[in-house]
This record gives sequence, C-alpha cells and structure tokens, in this order.
Amino acid sequence: MESKFEIIRSRRKTASIQIRPDGTVVFRAPMGMPEGEIRRILREKQSWIDTHREKAVRNQQRGVQSPLTPEDIHRLAREAVAALPPLVKDYAARMGVTYGRITVRNQVSRWGSCSSSGNLNFNCLLMLAPTEVREYVVVHELAHRRHMDHSAAFWQEVEKVLPDYREQVRWLKENGGELMARMRCGEGKACIES
Repeated sequence: MESKFEIIRSRRKTASIQIRPDGTVVFRAPMGMPEGEIRRILREKQSWIDTHREKAVRNQQRGVQSPLTPEDIHRLAREAVAALPPLVKDYAARMGVTYGRITVRNQVSRWGSCSSSGNLNFNCLLMLAPTEVREYVVVHELAHRRHMDHSAAFWQEVEKVLPDYREQVRWLKENGGELMARMRCGEGKACIES
C-alpha cells in the first residue's frame, strides 16, 4: 500500500473503501473486523483502489470537484430539511396550492418530484445550487399540483410565479450534471461496499 492510508472503525455493519480527493485510501471497518480481513479485502480491491486513486489525484490537479462523502450528503440533507419546507410553504401560499409530505433525498437523476397525492421530494444537492435554482425547483414541483404534466398550461403556471424561470432551467442543464456526478459516492457507485 502507498503511504496515504487510513482505517476508520465504527459501529457500521459493512466495510467500505473510499478514495479522498488527495488520493488517500480510507477503509471504513466494523469495530470487530480483524486486521487480516482488512488486508484481504484491500488485496482483492487493489485494482479498484489504484484506478480510483489515480483518477482522484488527476481530478484534483485539474480542479474537478470530488464525489461527496456520506458525511457531505448528510450535511446537505440537514440543510435541505431546514431550508426547503419554509420555501415550499411560502410559494404554495403564493400559488394557492396545497401539498402533502416533504421528503429530502440524495438522488442522481432528479431534482424534485411531486406525487399525485401532493407529496414532494427534493434532492439534497439543491443546497449546492444558487438560491434562484432552488426556488425554481420548488415552484416547478408545486405547479404539478395544478398540472401533472409538462403541458403549455404547466409552464404558464411556472412563469406566472417566476417569469425568468428559463434562466434557472439553463443553469440546471449546464451545471446540474456535474453536481449529480458528485453524488456517486453516496449512491455506492464510486465507493465500494462489501
């Protein structure tokens, strides 16, 4: 193993390997996992470790933002739980619509959704977007309370509240993919669970 290596033991049930942006390998282990078992897993995953360590170091040198850690995702979720419900309440009152439960998720493909019963889901990554983008996503989902499609009437509903909504849509198209890509560690795609 290279010199940048860290073992973190906790009350978790499974082991995981994470590569930090500086190339440090972090092995998260259950409290009672024997050292021999840790070494065995690391040997088995050496190819994965080398590939992702090189990628992390290259990305850091190029200035590419690294994947979010589980801790980052939990922090963003807490921020979203505090910030989004008051925003929903305010815009729902302005739009004259009702809504059900509000849930914050960590997703890699959606910024928000609205169920037919009025329950709203929002991506915690919205906390990394500009305030105007968060407001747009809230208004977008609340507009589904009147129109459960993306018809002309739906977009008119959005435009009544946010006349410049197209700027926020453009921001999401230009920047959203990069933000979503940072979620991979939280979704298990850039971290290994065993």
